[in-house]
Amino acid sequence: MNSYISNSIQETKELGKQIASKFNKGDVVVLNGDLGAGKTAFVAGVASYWNKENEVSSPTFTIINEIVLNDDLSLFHFDVYRLEDEDEFYAIGGEEYFDKGITLMEWGNTIKSALPKEYLEIKIDKDSNNENIRIFNFIPHGKHYEELIERI
Repeated sequence: MNSYISNSIQETKELGKQIASKFNKGDVVVLNGDLGAGKTAFVAGVASYWNKENEVSSPTFTIINEIVLNDDLSLFHFDVYRLEDEDEFYAIGGEEYFDKGITLMEWGNTIKSALPKEYLEIKIDKDSNNENIRIFNFIPHGKHYEELIERI
């Protein structure tokens, strides 16, 4: 699957939940899309796979939220919208999280050079004719994520 059409917030969350089963420690997913595109709803869906949906909130002002999924795994939910550049990301030690758990990063395109060599980009577009429809485009960066997309 390289693209998916969601017709509602619930479908967006369900997509996140289904894909979460394929994620492993060290996976990095970058979510790009306009305000209100469904990035945080997708993250809530991922967290719901571990029954942690209610722990997801937009980390816009805190930059990062950690959600402990189980004894061995955490979800790091970044929102780098307010960062000026990659230097600020490095200053907070952002790159140190990549191998510690599953990283979901909203607005990651703003710090592209700080991203790991391999990651999964999910571009979310709003449909211009229907305010409820979202188009998810999965763009793998690296062999690992090409294989992950094939498993999805």
